[in-house]
Amino acid sequence: MVLKLTLEYDGTNYSGWQLQPRHDSIQGRIEAALERIFAAPVRVYGSGRTDAGVHARGQVASISIPRPFEPSELQRALNSILPADIVVLDISPAPDNFDPRRTARSRVYEYRVLNRKVASAFEYRYSWLVRDQLDLAAMNKAARIFVGEHDFAAFRSFGTEVMTTIRRVISSEWTRDADVLLYRVEANSFLRHMVRAMVAAMVDVGRGKLTPDQVATILAGLDRHAAPANAPPGGLYLVEVRY
Repeated sequence: MVLKLTLEYDGTNYSGWQLQPRHDSIQGRIEAALERIFAAPVRVYGSGRTDAGVHARGQVASISIPRPFEPSELQRALNSILPADIVVLDISPAPDNFDPRRTARSRVYEYRVLNRKVASAFEYRYSWLVRDQLDLAAMNKAARIFVGEHDFAAFRSFGTEVMTTIRRVISSEWTRDADVLLYRVEANSFLRHMVRAMVAAMVDVGRGKLTPDQVATILAGLDRHAAPANAPPGGLYLVEVRY
């Protein structure tokens, strides 16, 4: 029986989604909880690999369970075992061929920037504190450069093997709510660290260190060394996976 899981988690204390030897991961925690319930190993397949410190409000995963189990009862059982920073929001039956990664049509990420002089006791784990005044209009001009199909080789991490660095960005926009600047981006898929690299470049535009035209030049140049270092992971959230 194949089930679809929708999850949210605070990634602060984890090495990321993926299983890693001698490191605490989201996938590892869920698989350990499932093994307690079924007294047998159950592999969890995620829609994507969030990195260390990155959060999720709508991660999707699939499992194939060894015996029938009412989805609502399994949800309650998992949430009673999992730590408080990992929550199963929903479990529903899925087709036998459901693959949360390959069948996804698009993914939506958000990035939070706290734009004020003083740090926040509440936001410090969940946003990037930028004390410089930021030009939101300029950042949105840069954000629109990423929309469409482009080669994002300049906005990826080194050492990641992929078939292609071409991705299609469907939407890319900044909004402001008081001291918080929120970046929302949807694409067919993302390269590792792609959103964090894009955010860093756009924040440099907001600071006046780069112009939108320079961001376009970096994108076209395909050189990772030309782009700024990644924005911190704590401000990044996987919000939704669309099928």
